[in-house]
Amino acid sequence: MNRKIGITTTVPSEIIYAAGLIPVDLNNVFIKDPDPGGLVDGAELAGYPRNVCAWIKGIYSTALKHGITTVIAVTQGDCSNTHALMETLELSGIEIIPFAFPFDRDRDLLKLQLEKLMDRLGVGWPEVNRTKARLDQVRSRVHLIDDLTWRENRVSGWENHLFQVSCSDCEGDPEGFREKVDRFISGLEARAPRAPQLRLGYIGVPPIMDDLYDYLEERGARVVYNEVQRQFSMPFAVSDLTDQYRLYSYPYGIFYRLEDISREISRRRLDGIIHYAQSFCFRQIEDLIIRKKIKLPVLTLEGDRPNRLDARTKIRIDSFIEMLH
Repeated sequence: MNRKIGITTTVPSEIIYAAGLIPVDLNNVFIKDPDPGGLVDGAELAGYPRNVCAWIKGIYSTALKHGITTVIAVTQGDCSNTHALMETLELSGIEIIPFAFPFDRDRDLLKLQLEKLMDRLGVGWPEVNRTKARLDQVRSRVHLIDDLTWRENRVSGWENHLFQVSCSDCEGDPEGFREKVDRFISGLEARAPRAPQLRLGYIGVPPIMDDLYDYLEERGARVVYNEVQRQFSMPFAVSDLTDQYRLYSYPYGIFYRLEDISREISRRRLDGIIHYAQSFCFRQIEDLIIRKKIKLPVLTLEGDRPNRLDARTKIRIDSFIEMLH
């Protein structure tokens, strides 16, 4: 087996590393590619429809481009298009390992899924628990970056996003990633706190456009809470792996996610919320629930292909920030 295992979203990387393998978050590799739009085009040339999420098409092309031979695909708790993605990857000769987060967060079912993945990769609880302790040390440093974002205003929303989203696979090298994190933290000592700005929360999947955070800061607003990215860093201090992935909110229902969002709105003293919804994603429907449950102004943004903000979206952002002021 190729030591690199592709993942379609955050899964228990403790199990992968404990087995001596390397998780590769295909989302991160896709969006960092010099030509992510070309990867989307490649999937469409292969037969993917135009009206399918660009992340799914990017994952497909990325796995083929980088010679990934095995992919752990989340069959419950992520994108509803993952099943078809699995089938097209299998058609291309890639081995698929399914993993499911139970919708109701049932502890026994989740533990069963963890143990099935352990059996598939040939590893047991002792090795996995040791690896969890190792990864928790890395994550704790990223938690510090998050604290410095909203408590001391020393970290930008984009920097906060980058380090937290990288926790999905620790960039394939936990020790190297920790050194990178520590260097960044050391550099913050000489950085003055940022001037007061509107405090925003960003909820929903990470954005497919790469200039959103910078544009917000140019307009006098700063993201101090990245919901899903923060969840990738496993922000709850628990020693049991099953409990950790029960607390991890992203794969579960919107009402459980809203519990975490509401806590952070209060704790971080947010002024408004940006809800990002990817084009052609079922999660767009959840926007109507979010608007009824969140008592702050909400701006819903939609993105399609990897690109920069378009003029219409910039105008909507400008109006939202002006309204908050």
